[in-house]
Amino acid sequence: MKNNLESHIKLNENIIIYIDGELISKADASVSVYDSGFMMGDGIWEGIRLVNKKWLFLDDHIDRLFEGAKAIDLDIGLTKNDIKKELFKTQEANKMTDKAHARLMVTRGVKSKPFQRPSYSLNGPTIVIIMEHSEDATDNPPIKLATVSQVRGNPMVQDPKLNSHSKLNCILACIQAEKAGADEALMLDPHGFVSTTNSCNFFIVKNGQVWTSTGDYCMNGITRKKIIEICISNNIPIFEKNFSLVDVYSADEAFITGTLGSLVSVESIDGRLIENNANYSMTQQLLHLYNDLTHSV
Repeated sequence: MKNNLESHIKLNENIIIYIDGELISKADASVSVYDSGFMMGDGIWEGIRLVNKKWLFLDDHIDRLFEGAKAIDLDIGLTKNDIKKELFKTQEANKMTDKAHARLMVTRGVKSKPFQRPSYSLNGPTIVIIMEHSEDATDNPPIKLATVSQVRGNPMVQDPKLNSHSKLNCILACIQAEKAGADEALMLDPHGFVSTTNSCNFFIVKNGQVWTSTGDYCMNGITRKKIIEICISNNIPIFEKNFSLVDVYSADEAFITGTLGSLVSVESIDGRLIENNANYSMTQQLLHLYNDLTHSV
């Protein structure tokens, strides 16, 4: 895996980046220090995966991008079809057809003064597309999680369903997990129920049933949504519900979902091994069904 990562780093040294309609080499790509995203974390973004010449669930991602922009009163200045055309243009410039990932970012733009007031962003949004070769994460080994003190907050503070540039809460959770020797942080909601990890959605399997959080305090991921739909269409019992660490520690299986990693098994949480008596059978079944879905899109 290390060799694959190093090879992708080399491949990505010469990528072309889209900035406000221009295609610029990685070495020359930059935004203003007065940009709202850099200065205030004021923006929204989407991560999209390219498989076999197709951007997976592209309409879902673009819809969510525009929903987020409306929620923070940000005028993207382009239509959904316009955004897709710019994505395809960037893809063509990079000659990418498979095993790639795009980070599509929209900020409120360059500010006239280094203050919060949105009206100080005078010239419209900044739109950036970073497109990179990415390693195939579907064969990743099981990971370790650690429960952290950082929680997914109340929507009245900052709605965790919003895919915003402001990720400090999740970064602090990630730091805590790494210092505990884990790969990702398991985060609780304000009521103490299990919510999500710092960057992915979280599922457990108990007695043939698949459980995930209510979705009230986490990013409602596209992959999460597809796994729920797969369970329903294949008569696999699936529940979006409140559950606690007591339920998690006694789970038969656990896994996380995300755009890049698809489904990745969890082997331990807070030093407690997941029982896994069935050798990740449900996780593997769902991964196969998800891969079938992605190759049929």
